Amino acid sequence: MTMLTERELPWLAAPLHAIRHHERSHALLLHVGEGCGGFELALRVAQSWLCEHPDDAARPCDQCPACHLVRSHHHADLRAVMPEALRAELRWLADSDDAAEGAASGSESGGTSKRKLSSEIVVGAIRQAIDWAHTSSSRGRGKVLVLFPADAMNEIAANALLKTLEEPADGLRLLLCTAEPQRLLPTIRSRCQMVRVPAPDTAQSLAWLRQQGVEGAEVLLHAVGGGQPLRARDWAAAGLSAEVWTQLPTQIAAGDTRGLALLPVPQALQALLRLCHDLMAVNAGGAARFFPKANLPRTLDSVALNQWHAALMRVVPHDDHPWNAGLLLEALVTQGRQLLQVHHRGAAHPRAERPHASPHRAHST
Repeated sequence: MTMLTERELPWLAAPLHAIRHHERSHALLLHVGEGCGGFELALRVAQSWLCEHPDDAARPCDQCPACHLVRSHHHADLRAVMPEALRAELRWLADSDDAAEGAASGSESGGTSKRKLSSEIVVGAIRQAIDWAHTSSSRGRGKVLVLFPADAMNEIAANALLKTLEEPADGLRLLLCTAEPQRLLPTIRSRCQMVRVPAPDTAQSLAWLRQQGVEGAEVLLHAVGGGQPLRARDWAAAGLSAEVWTQLPTQIAAGDTRGLALLPVPQALQALLRLCHDLMAVNAGGAARFFPKANLPRTLDSVALNQWHAALMRVVPHDDHPWNAGLLLEALVTQGRQLLQVHHRGAAHPRAERPHASPHRAHST
C-alpha cells in the first residue's frame, strides 16, 4: 500500500492542520466517510507525531528516519490494528504477534491456509496491541496505535480496549478511525475526542478523479453515492467503467451478468443494491441517486421490487463467503430480470401511459 498524504488527497489538508494545532487528547476518534481517505489521514497524523524534525506548523519533515519508517510501514512505534481481511486487501504488513494470533485461530478451528479471513478486530489483536503499548518506545517519540475501522471491533475486543483508553501507557496515543461512530460502544466514544472530517465536495472529488486518469469520473462518483473519490477510483480499478455502469439496468433486464462479473462479489452486490434503490425511488416518483434516471423504468411491480431488495439484503452480510460467486450473481440477476420483464409485459397497463424511458436505451456519457 502506497501511503498518500494531503498533497495527494488535498481535502485532508484542513483536518490535518486542525488536528496538529488543536487536538490534545491522547485518543482521537476520526469520523471520516468511507472512500474519503480515513486510514491515510490516521497514518499522516501518526507520522506527524512520530517525526523527529517537524516544522513550525507541526508537519512531518518526510526526510528523517522516523518518517521513512512510517511511510514504509516499518516503524516499531506505530501499530495498525485492523481485520485480517482488510489487512490482506491493503497489503499491510502483519505484526508478528498478529500473524501468530491469526495462525493460532485458524489452527484451533481446524482451519488451513485457506481459512476465511476475519472481518472483525478480535480481542486477541487488542490484547497484543496493549502488550506492545507497554514496551519502551524505540525512537523516543512515544507510540501510536491506529484502529481501522474502529467499528470492526467486536464487543469483547472493545471492552478489552477500555482500560487502555482510560489509563493509557506512558507516551501512547490512539487514533480510532471510523465512518460509523454510532456503531462503537458509548463507553468507547465517551473516552475519545471526536474529530469530524467533511467529505470532499463534488468539484474537488471530480478534479481528483480526473487527475488519477479515471474516465467517466462523474458517472462513477454518482455510482458510489458521491463524496467518496477513493471508492470511485477503486471501482474503476476493479473494472467498472462509466459505460458498464450506465448499461447495467439494460444488462440486468437481459439477464446479462458480464458487467457485474468484472467486479468482486461485494462490489457487484453493492451495484445491484444501488440499482434496486433507484428503481424503488423512481417507481415511487422520486429521484434516482446512482443511475441516470433516463435508464430506469418507472412502472414496476412494487411487491416484486421489495422481494428483490429483501433477497439482496439477505446476501450482503455474507458477501465474503467463499461460495460460487457466479451462481450467486446469476440467481440475483435472474430475479431482477424477471422484475423488469414484468414491466415490459405490463406496458399496456394504464400506469404505463406516463412517459418514461425504455430500460433498453443506453445512456450517453
